[in-house]
Amino acid sequence: MDILHDHLARARAGGAVFARTVAEPPWGLRLAGSIQLAVHTVVRGRGWLWLDDPSRAVELVPGEVTLVRGGPDHHIGHEAGTDCLEPEEFRARHAHDAQADNPRATVFLCGAYRFTGDIGNGLLEALPQALTLQAAVGDPLRDVIGLLSHELATPEPGQPTVLDRLLDVLLVLAIRSDFRRSPTAPRWYRALADPRLSAALQAIHENAGRDWSVPELAAISGLSRAAFARTFRDALGQTPMQYLTDWRMALARDHLRSGELGMAAIARTIGYSSPYAFAAAFRRHHGEPPGAWRQREAQRERELPVLGSATH
Repeated sequence: MDILHDHLARARAGGAVFARTVAEPPWGLRLAGSIQLAVHTVVRGRGWLWLDDPSRAVELVPGEVTLVRGGPDHHIGHEAGTDCLEPEEFRARHAHDAQADNPRATVFLCGAYRFTGDIGNGLLEALPQALTLQAAVGDPLRDVIGLLSHELATPEPGQPTVLDRLLDVLLVLAIRSDFRRSPTAPRWYRALADPRLSAALQAIHENAGRDWSVPELAAISGLSRAAFARTFRDALGQTPMQYLTDWRMALARDHLRSGELGMAAIARTIGYSSPYAFAAAFRRHHGEPPGAWRQREAQRERELPVLGSATH
């Protein structure tokens, strides 16, 4: 079990919206913080990206990709601090720049992605607010950028699927790059490098519905019960059973949000003997029964802005 793959697969990311833009200076674009994950890369020329403070702008140059997770609005422009337009006004102003063939124009790609569920949101929250990936010669990231640019140049059948998959690759490369070097990477990711813990973590993720015990997990790890419990708590900040319960509840929330399974099926899938046992555990963990939680989340989802209206 590849636990990073498990998180990504359960994140159910989708709905990628991409645009290839040609803009002659002066130009500037404001993008709403409601976009859960924005991806920006310059194909030709250069630009600048900033959040609230233009003095801390990040330069966008060919061969690099910058990811911005949701939160505050962010801005990109031909220079830091330039006036930035809303997407609709930006499109109208620069609608004909591609035909002008101005060598001073910047060609850039913007993408937006939406995640559903706590597992996907947890991955995003583990990333910094803005992350720039530098693609050295021979780095597959360069190939991904080239494929994106080529795909966006001419509409083709099946294009949304291709764009979704390319953004999947970008996201995996981003998470790998950041988690490898970041001291704030999720504890479960850092723990995977510890051979005393990796097998137990993989077992939990592979079969969250099993009635695990600490002695069983310790045996998988080749440690005594006491040594395993101590090592696990030191690395992950909680006991093995707390980690298992948290993971089961994360899975339960995503099942409840999707509406694909009933209470009995959810209970069975994540390791509870009956819907009543599951409901009691869920109430202890969240302070409300699963049915009430699902109704509240469904209402919140209906009130979220439509992704396409926030992108260009």
